[in-house]
Amino acid sequence: MVTHNPLLTVVVPCYNEEEVLPETIKQLSNCLKKLVTDQLIHEDSKILFVDDGSKDRTWSIIAMESIRNRFVTGIKLTCNVGHQNALLAGYLKAKEKCDCAISIDCDLQDDITVIRTFVEKYLQGYEIVYGVRDSRETDTWFKRTTAQSFYRIMKRMGIHLVYNHADFRLLGKRALEELAKYEETNLFLRGIIPLLGFKSMEVYYDRRERFAGTTKYPLKKMLSFAVNGITSFSMMPIRIITFLGFILFFVSILAGSYALIQKVLGFTSAGWTSLMISIWFIGGLQLVAIGMIGEYIGKIFMEVKNRPKFAIDIDLYTKPMLGEQGVKQELADDYLEFGKEG
Repeated sequence: MVTHNPLLTVVVPCYNEEEVLPETIKQLSNCLKKLVTDQLIHEDSKILFVDDGSKDRTWSIIAMESIRNRFVTGIKLTCNVGHQNALLAGYLKAKEKCDCAISIDCDLQDDITVIRTFVEKYLQGYEIVYGVRDSRETDTWFKRTTAQSFYRIMKRMGIHLVYNHADFRLLGKRALEELAKYEETNLFLRGIIPLLGFKSMEVYYDRRERFAGTTKYPLKKMLSFAVNGITSFSMMPIRIITFLGFILFFVSILAGSYALIQKVLGFTSAGWTSLMISIWFIGGLQLVAIGMIGEYIGKIFMEVKNRPKFAIDIDLYTKPMLGEQGVKQELADDYLEFGKEG
């Protein structure tokens, strides 16, 4: 049970979100104001925007708002490192000052009013609070079907995920500190967070339509995310290939025995069709197996390099403010550079 008003940091990864960012800042700031007024959080609580190498004016908006709005702060990454790494950068930075952190996407699809419930659950002693979608009626049939299939596949492979939970969650200080100990390069936070093992609670909400802009998760990225999640937490794909290998081995013994008997009895005949089908089938299976093994070897290759997952260019969260004049000069440089790039 928490006996004081916790210092909250709301972590918001951003990538080319200039269209929706002003409204996101407005709604999150109003939410924090109400929580401070109701004495649920500390007055020094912040909204930490993580600019994941945006090419538009996302950082310019964040930097200027950090002057006008006492809740707004941010960090700018040197380049685009992906949503999961940007989210981790926000978590690790928030850990330095906050008592708890809430992560939420910038597109306003997650219900901001649920943040109050998150904080209330934290005050009741829950170290992790998951935001879980109550339904997927706002999704297309394809996205809804593939997403639900993904959760079912992960469950059958023995990977514990919170069903219909994305990255809308609260983590307490202890959870953040334990998360920092996970140093793998192939990051899949939805699988790592349940491994922390702290007391948790699920809060259900209805997901909304995107307020503005376009999704930053097209089909290609969703497939890559799913493959990364499966191969980061389970050896099941390799075991399935091994199992199929044993089955085909026994089938080949039976087929060989049948062919030998046919030859001895003098019933042999041309089998071009069956031979070609067998070659194509075995060859395709071998390529799939090699590709699957290569996926795991590739992950080992990335892990042993132990490269940093991100680099911070500008930090407005823990370092002193640039000052209005410094920010204005930086914004002028950003606009000039943006203009040159078209």
